[in-house]
Amino acid sequence: MAARRPASLRLCASVALLVIAVSSLTPSSDAYDPLDPNGNITIKWDVMQWTPDGYVAVVSLYNYQQYRHIQAPGWKLGWVWAKKEIIWAMAGGQATEQGDCSKFKSNIPHCCKKDPEVVDLLPGTPYNMQIANCCKGGVLTAWAQDPDNAVASFQVSVGQAGTTNKTVKVPKKFTLKAPGPGYTCGPAKLVKPTKFISPDGRRSTQAHMTWNVTCTYSQFVAQRSPTCCVSLSSFYNDTIVNCPTCSCGCQNNSTAPGSCVEGNSPYLASVVNDPNKNSLAPLVQCTSHMCPIRVHWHVKVNYKEYWRVKITVTNFNYRMNYSQWNLVAQHPNFDNLTTIFSFNYKSLNPYGEINDTAMLWGIKYYNDLLMTAGPDGNVQSELLFRKEPSTFTFQKGWAFPRRVYFNGDNCVMPPPDAYPWLPNASPRQSASVLLTFVAVWAALAILLANA
Repeated sequence: MAARRPASLRLCASVALLVIAVSSLTPSSDAYDPLDPNGNITIKWDVMQWTPDGYVAVVSLYNYQQYRHIQAPGWKLGWVWAKKEIIWAMAGGQATEQGDCSKFKSNIPHCCKKDPEVVDLLPGTPYNMQIANCCKGGVLTAWAQDPDNAVASFQVSVGQAGTTNKTVKVPKKFTLKAPGPGYTCGPAKLVKPTKFISPDGRRSTQAHMTWNVTCTYSQFVAQRSPTCCVSLSSFYNDTIVNCPTCSCGCQNNSTAPGSCVEGNSPYLASVVNDPNKNSLAPLVQCTSHMCPIRVHWHVKVNYKEYWRVKITVTNFNYRMNYSQWNLVAQHPNFDNLTTIFSFNYKSLNPYGEINDTAMLWGIKYYNDLLMTAGPDGNVQSELLFRKEPSTFTFQKGWAFPRRVYFNGDNCVMPPPDAYPWLPNASPRQSASVLLTFVAVWAALAILLANA
């Protein structure tokens, strides 16, 4: 008869099974980005002065993500008060709902909700309602693309909050929508009070209290399906490798009408402008990949000391103009990029000295706006690389990117065995040569056997 397991061993096994079960039910946030390992949005809350029943604070959002930005309709910041705080007044931002302020008879607060949500004010807001870094409609640019516009701020006057460092309680459960889900915020942490340097640099002041909140992005949390894909072609092979089928979803108009729309549909305008549809949900052109964005990488020309690539970004989304878009590509020859046409370029070095990652974006007022699906819904550029003799080759798909991101989202790549091959290195040709070789030897063996 087998010996019974000790109770402690059975308990450990039960706990292990419970942990595995819970982890399987909890989706992975996948928040770590290998090309931007330190990317986050930091919320800084500076208590600047005390009031009779609370304080005045300046709240700032810093987008430290290298290539992920927040576009219109912009960010929405929420939290839960630790006590019974209210918002008396705001500048540079506004709460989306006032809540129940019926107990106040004369001086009515700006917001009485336990869990307020705040949005940025729009451009053109009167000056007496503005503060520095406000009023951009919630748009935050990527840090590498435009650091001056990667910061947003608003001022909030908080009541019923305490008037000392010991009586003020830090808000809880911060949320950040940009404009939909995707960001997960950690708890607020008290840090050293922020110091402010005077314009002449001769005096510094500091906040009474400061706490920081760090929010990280997960593409999985934002949207379970990808948002872009990559197709490939080359001058040395007639094959065009399309985006993998169903990269961002499958075309299913038979069981789910309205999942996509044909580009030549006579009802296109009425479907796009349907007021009952969520404007944030993409309405894509019917394709095999069903992605809102396709990035095409074409190896165009081979010179003696250089080689040229053409990049085309096509918008298949009928509901979205992509303003201040950006593209990130990883390829080992970016350390020898000599010329780029009609795009801005910045080298990203996520691995220290290894320069294999490039960020590309449009030129302001020229092609920084990627229009909705249609004849004008694409932007193009060409890149000229200098060959490095020790590494350069067209074999085995070396000329194609390792990774591509659009607006911070990882794009679906074709499988490596589908890449365009050199004519003399094609796996199909190698197979045919092998078959011919085997057939010849089989024929010789038959002839020898019958001799």
